Amino acid sequence: MQLTKLLEAIPYYKTNQTINDLEIFGISMDSRSVSLGDVFVCIIGSESDGHNYVPAAIDQGASVIIAEKELNIDFPVVYVNDTTKALAIISAAFYEFPTEKVHTIGVTGTNGKTTITYLLDEIFSLQKASTATIGTIQMKIAGNTYPVKNTTPDALSIQQSFHQMVNEGVSTAIMEVSSHALDQGRVYGCDFDVAIFTNLSQDHLDYHSSMEDYLRAKSLLFAQLGNGYNMKQAKFAIINNDSPVAPTLIRSTAMPVLTYGINNPADIIAEDISLHEKGCSFTMSTPRGKVKIDSPLMGMFSIYNMLASAGAAIVSEVGLDVIQKAFGETKGVKGRFEPVNEGQPFGVVVDYAHTPDSLENVLKTIKEFCKGKVRVVVGCGGDRDRTKRPLMADVAMKYADHAVFTSDNPRTEDPQMILKDMTNHLTGSFDVEVDRKKAIEMALHTAEEGDMVLIAGKGHETYQEIHGVRYDFDDYEVAKDILQKVKGSFL
Repeated sequence: MQLTKLLEAIPYYKTNQTINDLEIFGISMDSRSVSLGDVFVCIIGSESDGHNYVPAAIDQGASVIIAEKELNIDFPVVYVNDTTKALAIISAAFYEFPTEKVHTIGVTGTNGKTTITYLLDEIFSLQKASTATIGTIQMKIAGNTYPVKNTTPDALSIQQSFHQMVNEGVSTAIMEVSSHALDQGRVYGCDFDVAIFTNLSQDHLDYHSSMEDYLRAKSLLFAQLGNGYNMKQAKFAIINNDSPVAPTLIRSTAMPVLTYGINNPADIIAEDISLHEKGCSFTMSTPRGKVKIDSPLMGMFSIYNMLASAGAAIVSEVGLDVIQKAFGETKGVKGRFEPVNEGQPFGVVVDYAHTPDSLENVLKTIKEFCKGKVRVVVGCGGDRDRTKRPLMADVAMKYADHAVFTSDNPRTEDPQMILKDMTNHLTGSFDVEVDRKKAIEMALHTAEEGDMVLIAGKGHETYQEIHGVRYDFDDYEVAKDILQKVKGSFL
């Protein structure tokens, strides 16, 4: 693509010299990945500033620099007010606005994003659609999986991924959209057709200044809905009307809204709910009619996830029969209320619950069908919001009969100090074991017939980060191994 054509996507800019009609072969925001003929965009991040790597980018073969700070160099520079926004816009333009060519669904909220993306992937796959998902666990495009660094990738990677989706014939893409991504402009230029809101509870206050700021970031997905480059397709917002912040989000969008809920009036609602140890059943009332749902997914939070998914599917013209079948056949998501069964006389569940709200939801769900004692193994991550640590411990003590507090991903923090933050204020009976494997062993070895053991916080993760080093650690595999070693005692 010619540089002048690429820059047409940016309304106003300045240059330090007359720019020849250069042929641009790619875009980069990392000087180490620059190839001959690339545009290098200087991004100011939390840890580094791309302006400092301009010489390296030029050495690598960059043809032009896009910057927002003055650069004293004799080399073609395009100056813009905001390089983050410029990166998103020119990336979309370079890859020919790929999100316009794919039915794109964005999911935001504190909890439930991953499960909803998987449920929607199953729904659209039943329709024989070629699908893609981007989220916490991985990126999947037309059946092939790829690793991801963040829940929502950077703007350049998003446009590159959607370009790949178009080339591989994907018709529907479902993406988790984090508050960080929204606040940092990673999804600028993405033409979302449907935006889903799940819920809002305390999380990421190490990044956001307050819960109000956290909500502001989430609301951007809805405020930006319909501000892409193609207005030919209808846009819809799917919002949890049982959330206290629903009115704010409904006011944030000019697009049509479809609400869902259980307690408050909504367009899509669950009635006649039955929760049990093998799943749940309910009647789903929708603008298209009513349908009976029987699903292996457990708990009230799973019903909310199904209602949200149903809303997005309905506005995407999917029939209730397809939605019903998908919910009945779903296998769930790794690390999301995932049972570990080695023939033991008690239940073991691995779940990603890592916020006070999600931990409370999971424990409440277990208490609804557990015939014995509820036991929980839980910790808190390091280098993250410290204020939620005592809240997590309070939830564990309130809803479990016994808690074992342990390490999650301490990252660069002292694991013992994290545990002190969690437990210093507590009274009553609980255990503290800094070694996560030993903590899991402790809970499993003390469990009795009819009990339920919840191993919370890491879910699908296959590592534990201690002092900045990642070690292999999978809660599911660790629990499975422990249970296998003592299997004879169950017989």
